[in-house]
Amino acid sequence: MFDYLRDPKSIYEKSFSTIKAEANFARFDAATEVIATRIIHACGMPEILDDIVFSDGFADAARTALASGAPILSDCEMVTHGIIRRMLPAANAVICTLNHEGVPETATKMKTTRSAAAIELWRPHLDGAIAVFGNAPTALFHLLEMLEAGAPKPAAILGFPVGFVGAAESKTALAASDLGIPFITVQGRKGGSAMAAAALNGISSLSGAPS
Repeated sequence: MFDYLRDPKSIYEKSFSTIKAEANFARFDAATEVIATRIIHACGMPEILDDIVFSDGFADAARTALASGAPILSDCEMVTHGIIRRMLPAANAVICTLNHEGVPETATKMKTTRSAAAIELWRPHLDGAIAVFGNAPTALFHLLEMLEAGAPKPAAILGFPVGFVGAAESKTALAASDLGIPFITVQGRKGGSAMAAAALNGISSLSGAPS
């Protein structure tokens, strides 16, 4: 027998008390601290705080949108599976178009990735939505291109693309955008579906849904 903690409640409490002890939330307001705590919990790295960038009013804009029933648009299925449905405040729709019919053909025509082509199918849902990226830099880049061209604006963008090609650049573009859309992201190559879903779950926890 190994000597390890087994009680779920104790594990949860010890995890979050450890984060509180090891992370410096000085530059975070109370709401954004909740979201950042979830991100740390997802990756096990208190030091990730140094790389988290968010716009003023992000937490309020995102939780207000969720509470009003805004759909959640995800670039990949892994993010959708990480979203805790019972925490959503308005039984919000969770939409991923990556595997929809016609996406591979659209990607070929556009000369881009399936992930980017799938964002084209977001157009009917974009206005006031929560856009969540946990995988593909090309998807985030393409949404920014669509928005620059006049596509309806989401209420907030969660930008956590991960990888060695384009991830850092796509998140820099998000943070530098003058579109006026509230956002949160983590600078550099780090990111991924776990962080993206954790950030969304953090917003849900602020929106009055039962935990």
